[in-house]
Amino acid sequence: MRVATLIARILLGLVFFVFGLNPFLHFIPAILPPDLGGQFLNLLFQSHYVLFVGAVQVAGGALLLVNRYVPLALTLLGPVMVNILLYHLLLSHTGAILAILVAVLWGFLFYRYRHNFSGLFAQRAA
Repeated sequence: MRVATLIARILLGLVFFVFGLNPFLHFIPAILPPDLGGQFLNLLFQSHYVLFVGAVQVAGGALLLVNRYVPLALTLLGPVMVNILLYHLLLSHTGAILAILVAVLWGFLFYRYRHNFSGLFAQRAA
């Protein structure tokens, strides 16, 4: 299980680090789909909101890659992962397989580090 956790952590860290750098360095060309998903992405680009999301992805991905503060990285990347999944499932289906694979990796890591999140699931605060 340690090897699987290591592989999942590095893969997830690489995906978020690389795709998080793209809004800043523009090394992956942005091809906007002609559907509603393209309009949504266009709005994110024009408002520069994508820079904030990219910064969160870079921070979370870097933390996963250096194996420091992994629960914090998973906490940062959780909402980003939900938005990526919702975008690919509801607005534009292209890339949905990769989004689902990344969500599975995130879920696996969350499960492996679940003891760090046990306080969040307490029914009553102490």
